[in-house]
Amino acid sequence: MRIAYFGVTEEEKTYLKSRIAEAGLDGNVVFSDEKLQKEDISTEMDFDIISVFVDSKIDKPVLDAFPNLKYIMARSVGYDHIDLAETKKRGIIVSNVPSYGDHTVAEFTFALILTLSRKIFLSVDRIRETGSFSIEGLRGFDLKDKTIGVVGTGKIGKKVIELARGFGMNIIAQDAFPDKKAAEALGFQYVSFDELINRSDIVTLHVPYSKDTHHLMNRDSLAKMKKGAYLINTSRGGVVETEALVGALKSGQVGGAGLDVLEEELVIKDELDFIAKGNVAEHNIKTILANHVLINL
Repeated sequence: MRIAYFGVTEEEKTYLKSRIAEAGLDGNVVFSDEKLQKEDISTEMDFDIISVFVDSKIDKPVLDAFPNLKYIMARSVGYDHIDLAETKKRGIIVSNVPSYGDHTVAEFTFALILTLSRKIFLSVDRIRETGSFSIEGLRGFDLKDKTIGVVGTGKIGKKVIELARGFGMNIIAQDAFPDKKAAEALGFQYVSFDELINRSDIVTLHVPYSKDTHHLMNRDSLAKMKKGAYLINTSRGGVVETEALVGALKSGQVGGAGLDVLEEELVIKDELDFIAKGNVAEHNIKTILANHVLINL
């Protein structure tokens, strides 16, 4: 049985090697720090198992290069980078990490919220750039009694709700599969998506990426938000339409955005090489450019 790990950092490699040695598989495992992509595959690869992160797109051309593949380990919660229909046809088993970092992501969500509500980044930036400790234009607001709208009430969404209760916030939520027991236990109310974005002072996204959630926050939905409300995204970049968000921030419709992820973020660091290869669609180029505008707003 031959195993290959793709897109592995040195830290991950050290950990994995120690665990693999314990299992007695040393001679059968290969590590690569490069992500797996069809452009870099020139010959068939003889591996029974591969392990990838979200930056490796596993589609039909990639699967064709692994004729003996039996199992794909996704080192992530999300698995939208893997063509599940194609793997099912070939009898390839796919697994993901069903739960990790629930508390971590929820706490970081509030780090982003507090950075916006207390204007922390702007304050630090002013001190660094001008040396001024003036608070003019930097007065924030309390989270207590503000309304937070949680889109997606899975494990992370519920942790966010628990933290929001601690801040004394009013909590409303939306989910395709409402958890009524959790709503009763945690003291929040389920509402429609439109009502949530219209009522919330802060909208925070905790949904998986799929065709149903692609550009969930688009020009229309951003326009329905309470004017000046904040948008937080710690889910997936593609859930928010970048170009529409840039426009909403510039107009003041959205008061601020706390983003852990960006649409097409996986190609930003390699964008010159990405574009030079000639395999990039016009809409991807537009998104890359919009990301740069967003980062520099």
